[in-house]
Amino acid sequence: MKDKRILYVSSEVVPYLPETEISSMSFEAPRMVNSQGGQIRIFMPRFGNINERRHQLHEVIRLSGMNLVINDLDMPLIIKVASIPKERMQVYFIDNEDYFKRKATLTDEDGKLFSDNDERAIFFAKGVIETVKKLNWAPDIIHVHGWLASLLPLYLRNYYGNEPLFKESKIVTSVYARGFEGALDDGMQKKILFDGLEEEKTAIVSEPTYENIMKIAIDNSDAIIKASETLPEGIDAYIENIDKPKLDFKPKQEFAQAYQEFYLRDVLNEKED
Repeated sequence: MKDKRILYVSSEVVPYLPETEISSMSFEAPRMVNSQGGQIRIFMPRFGNINERRHQLHEVIRLSGMNLVINDLDMPLIIKVASIPKERMQVYFIDNEDYFKRKATLTDEDGKLFSDNDERAIFFAKGVIETVKKLNWAPDIIHVHGWLASLLPLYLRNYYGNEPLFKESKIVTSVYARGFEGALDDGMQKKILFDGLEEEKTAIVSEPTYENIMKIAIDNSDAIIKASETLPEGIDAYIENIDKPKLDFKPKQEFAQAYQEFYLRDVLNEKED
């Protein structure tokens, strides 16, 4: 993995949010690559329940100040950064007062999904890509974790399809069992179409269920990792039926070698050193 550049984009990462299957692997995978001499960047949303003082987040002025258009509204992009203690790994946080100030992640105190989660997902995807462009950092692999990050493959392959910085980048999506019940806002596809994406490439999110949002991520990725031991039946069958490199579930204590081989052999088509 030496000198390979891997961009990790996740909805949650420990130690900034509680330990889950997603947040744990979004920490362990970059730590593994970092320890092997690879270069990594980690991006996540700056949810309002992240303690900025305790984790020493600070705004990066040179990266902030851009406006992203979401459904015909200008939404300011704020970038913050922090270092994971003892790991020498930096985490970049995508922030916006309207989308991420509330003291919760994806649901309210009654467990109900926030009505603007679809816009938050669009903002997060575009915010990550615009920030990486500003950093002028071309990743070999972009590894996506969690459904809030799952629009990134769609936007990278379509909205940013001609961006030279990502011309050689391969997208890996990890698919997890943990999703959500019901659906996001039924206007989600229309908001994506506002950005000029083709209707046929976004048709599946006319009904924005967890399964359909993951399918659109899978469709626009180069390789897939089954990141939970069991997945929803519809998603599992969808993965099995696609002709793309895929890696079956590996428990945390066994993933490192398997991920390295998958990255190099199946995603980048290289022989391992």
